[in-house]
Amino acid sequence: MRQNTLLRLLSGAALIALASVAGSYQAFAEEKAAVEDTKPFDIRSVDTFSGAFLAARTADVDRDFASATELYKTALQFEPDNNDVKQRLMITLLMAGKLDEGVKIAEDLKSDPAVERITTVVRAIEAIRKREYRSAQKLLAYDGPNDLDRMMNTLLSAWAKFGQGRPKEALAQIKALDGPEWFRVFKNYHAGAIALAAGDKATARARLNDAILDREGGSAAPDTFMRSVEALARFEAREGNKQKALDTIAVGEGMVNNYTPLEALRKSIEEGKPQEQQVRNAVQGAAAVLFSVGGALNREGAEDVVSLYLQTARQLDPESADILVMLGGIAENLKKEDEAIALYKSVPEGSPMRRLSELQLGLSLASIGKVDEAKKHLRALIDVDPKNIRNYLAYGSVLSDAKDYKEMGELYDRAVAAIGPVPKRGDWTVFFQRGIAYERQKIWEKAEPNFRKALELNPDQPQVLNYLGYSWVDMNINLDEGLDMIRKAVELKPDDGYIVDSLGWAYFRMNRFDDAVTELERAAELMAGDATINDHLGDAYWRVGRKLEAVFQWNQTLELKPEEAEIPKIKAKIENGLPPLKPQVPAAADAKELPKKTGPATPDKKS
Repeated sequence: MRQNTLLRLLSGAALIALASVAGSYQAFAEEKAAVEDTKPFDIRSVDTFSGAFLAARTADVDRDFASATELYKTALQFEPDNNDVKQRLMITLLMAGKLDEGVKIAEDLKSDPAVERITTVVRAIEAIRKREYRSAQKLLAYDGPNDLDRMMNTLLSAWAKFGQGRPKEALAQIKALDGPEWFRVFKNYHAGAIALAAGDKATARARLNDAILDREGGSAAPDTFMRSVEALARFEAREGNKQKALDTIAVGEGMVNNYTPLEALRKSIEEGKPQEQQVRNAVQGAAAVLFSVGGALNREGAEDVVSLYLQTARQLDPESADILVMLGGIAENLKKEDEAIALYKSVPEGSPMRRLSELQLGLSLASIGKVDEAKKHLRALIDVDPKNIRNYLAYGSVLSDAKDYKEMGELYDRAVAAIGPVPKRGDWTVFFQRGIAYERQKIWEKAEPNFRKALELNPDQPQVLNYLGYSWVDMNINLDEGLDMIRKAVELKPDDGYIVDSLGWAYFRMNRFDDAVTELERAAELMAGDATINDHLGDAYWRVGRKLEAVFQWNQTLELKPEEAEIPKIKAKIENGLPPLKPQVPAAADAKELPKKTGPATPDKKS
């Protein structure tokens, strides 16, 4: 059963435990899974408390919050005073973006110590949304031990004071907030945003400058850092300081190369377009606090808690582009592509984030099988903005997944032309991807110079070191240099199972079978359940005489669904083993022998 991360992280209270039904939940989930493919689940058919609750928990685990809320409501019809069910319902309502309904339950549960922290914050957020700032400030008083709660409440309270027309007190409250070093970027951004909204230009400039010069804070909370960059750039542009505005954007670009929203903002400022601040009032400020915290926590495994912050922030600032894009990214990670597409489409047309949302939209279309539509969409983006390299990377990832390496190579030829004669360090990925496109077409004389160029721009890039080094070893050329490159890649990313697999397979190709076993066993531990790694390990076991283990690994490979073309080869090895060794390992450039894990990687969608 999934632990209730939300309650654990936000309230510090014990997990909600429904002892009367907890023991039967797993059995219910398994029974439901066994029949769900043949019989659609009908919420209206539930006619008992236990049936409604268990079905709700299953929907909750599946993150089907719309169904979960209806089922928890059904459970409450049988037991109207069951606070445990009310707690679950409140959370799912908030996750579904239904703040109005969630607040009603928060009011009902405000005396329940198990969820007091959540109900207090939810009620305070609702008070801010209604512009009842004094009530919000009273609710937000906090003297507990949790640093995150203390910082969030203080910042929300400061915005509530600003909403009462007391900006100096708001700024003083933020200044007085003591805590760990990671508080700094949040304090500086929100103090700067309050000062901007209050017309205190000197304070705004000072605090936002402090925020964008805080590289450590920027690394810990990149979304808040970028908001600081954008706020200061817009401010300087409005003040007529165009060069200062562009210099501010350059600082942001130094942290994140080719960041589409900054590129759009730069273009807007260069064209002299009017600049409006993203946060102009206390309600938007409160949304910005929730976004700041959610963005800082945004990582794999924290999707629920981040979604809770962002969905609540969205209720306060429904057109905030960065909130919508981050929610879209979370939906993508959870394989809810239709939800992601809807979020990306809802980003306002005039936002600097619009182009990023368009890129993500194209990638999401491809991920649900609408490849032709995705191609058309991404081609149009390139045509509109042919200098934007991220457009090429997004389209290239779609072509790579489709194994259309010819068009992929032609695309990256255009990208290199768009970059011009003096590429930047961050352009290494374009040359890397162009090298992959040519290597997959077996045009090595064009592939190798691109890999070398990528390393010239970024000498310690492990993926490039791995790809070029392995390709040399696989072709039986530049063996020492190639092996050194792969070893360096492993040193740079020792926990990357794919790169460790390359080292093991390179040893195998060089007939160093004991070394191959050592590395391939480690790769299998790092990337358990990978068909290619298991296949390689089976081959290595066979060569060192561990034939039973080899056959076991090959059988495991078949269960892991390898590529169709590999299945008959694996079955032949299970039947006959590997052929006897030849006196010399022949050069091999065929795609079969090159581990697909060293092949094209999809560009990072969240950057």
